Amino acid sequence: MATVAVYRAVLGGGRPTLPYAETGRPGSGPPLVLVHGYADSWWTFEPMLRAMPAVLHAYAPTQRGHGDADKPAEGYLPEDFADDLVAFLDHLGIERAVLVGGSSGGVQARIVAGRRPDRVAGLVLLGTPALLADKPGVAAVRETVRTLEDPVDREFAAEFARGLAAGRVAPGFLETVVDESLKAPARVWRETLRGLLETDLAATLTGILVVWGDRDPLLTRSDQQLILDAIPDSRLVVHEGAGHVVYWEDPERVVRELAAFAAGLRR
Repeated sequence: MATVAVYRAVLGGGRPTLPYAETGRPGSGPPLVLVHGYADSWWTFEPMLRAMPAVLHAYAPTQRGHGDADKPAEGYLPEDFADDLVAFLDHLGIERAVLVGGSSGGVQARIVAGRRPDRVAGLVLLGTPALLADKPGVAAVRETVRTLEDPVDREFAAEFARGLAAGRVAPGFLETVVDESLKAPARVWRETLRGLLETDLAATLTGILVVWGDRDPLLTRSDQQLILDAIPDSRLVVHEGAGHVVYWEDPERVVRELAAFAAGLRR
């Protein structure tokens, strides 16, 4: 089991301070930077980080407004998260990285890949939507999120998290995910979701490896096909029986796929 250390990145220049987890050691290839999704934190990748072989050097930052990161009054559009991500790379002196976007975290990863391809060695999308505003389940969540007040109701956060998985997830880990999501104020839940729904996601499509669970309650196979059709050299990996967050349900397999992908980049 890999050792995971947690640090804080003081980005400066008016940008927030972001906690981040790190595992592995610098190697011959670019590091992985794991980008979490809506109402999450770096903890969403903890099972993957623990399963990482030493040859993989990985970082997982918590984004503004989430978890224990700074929570500025504004700046919750996908473009704001993407700018923070580039600033995070700058802070750590990372010239190029493999961006691994989990769920909606793949949106800001796609934006960085499109705007700053010089900083991206590869892109992996784990259950990332091609489009979001057309999903009936998302519309229902938005109606509920509009009325959220502080403190955010735990049962709502727990139901939201449980609804993302189709297979077994360790109860203790799921409780941690819910605890982390409750650190985001109601305004962050509202503004982050609003930004995702109002952004032209189709314009951000770019990538190489697409990972999807065939029991995803949010994203259909046709949604993922939109990404594949937009990117000639992209490849789909299907996790049969997995839900939206494949990295919760089968972290060891996802790590193996990342390792193979990174090795291919080095070759």
